[in-house]
Amino acid sequence: MLDRRRADEARGGTTYVEALHDALWEEMETDDRVFVLGEDVGVYGGAFKVTDGMIERFGPDRVIDTPISEDAIVGAAIGAAIAGLRPVAEMQFADFISCAFDQITNFAAKSRYRTGVGIPIVVRGPSGGGVHGGPFHSQNPEAYFAHTPGLKVVQPATAYDAKGLLKSAIRDEDPVIFFEHKFLYRRIREELPREEYTVPIGKARVARDGRDLSIVTYGAMVWEALDAAALLESEGIDCEVVDLRTLLPLDDETIFASVGRTGKALIVHEDTKTGGVGAEVSARITEHCFDSLDGPVLRVAAPDTPVPYAPPMEAFFLPNAEKIARAARALAGY
Repeated sequence: MLDRRRADEARGGTTYVEALHDALWEEMETDDRVFVLGEDVGVYGGAFKVTDGMIERFGPDRVIDTPISEDAIVGAAIGAAIAGLRPVAEMQFADFISCAFDQITNFAAKSRYRTGVGIPIVVRGPSGGGVHGGPFHSQNPEAYFAHTPGLKVVQPATAYDAKGLLKSAIRDEDPVIFFEHKFLYRRIREELPREEYTVPIGKARVARDGRDLSIVTYGAMVWEALDAAALLESEGIDCEVVDLRTLLPLDDETIFASVGRTGKALIVHEDTKTGGVGAEVSARITEHCFDSLDGPVLRVAAPDTPVPYAPPMEAFFLPNAEKIARAARALAGY
């Protein structure tokens, strides 16, 4: 572990996927109640290697390979949590979290309200497109869960946040749905602090200051929004980029403060448009910032279709910096 980390640092930092690995590893080192379970998380080290090497260090009682049953994985995690453990359940692809929908939304999310017993589980879901995974390996199911009281829903965009938010999620007393974007796993790399740190759930960040309009986004779209902002800067349009980081609960204070400064809001997400998280953010901005708005609240999102498999069609489907810049120009000129 340490030797590998030194090698990573020599290459220029820690990747998003390594940050997730490190968060899990450190939490398992410091709290023997923490364990991971899922398909191929043990001997294989996980489909994306987030749990690589953990079964050798922590053993098969704390790194548990399961049958292909997301319902059983989450159900077992809930039972273990009630018994006092801290399970981290991996969905091999976030798309299949739908198989565990009942366990998550009807039991884990409502347990504290119904019985007073919190369910401290983390359900990790590798989500998102751009890797040509087709309609069952590329979806963004966060809106289903952001609609469910009792859950927390997180989606980091940076390696720093991936590590800090996952540690916070594991320590949380209630269920956290932790979406990780597959496209970012090995494309994002940054130097991380050597000292212990966490990132609080429920707190957004301003990823780029600006004066002309606010781009509110999360996940992989943070990087597309930053690229769009850099392009627009050369055209005299100064965009602020807000990275939500947590989708439930939303950080209204940071969103409203940004829109209050710029007077215009463009919401961007990779998920399909209708009923997406952007619709909720748009409604809140309209309700609470109407007097500050100097234009309509716009959204850039994927069209309401399944994720295409063919690379050219997937590229057409996904939002990108060009599409964001086009919408931002229209909003800035309103």
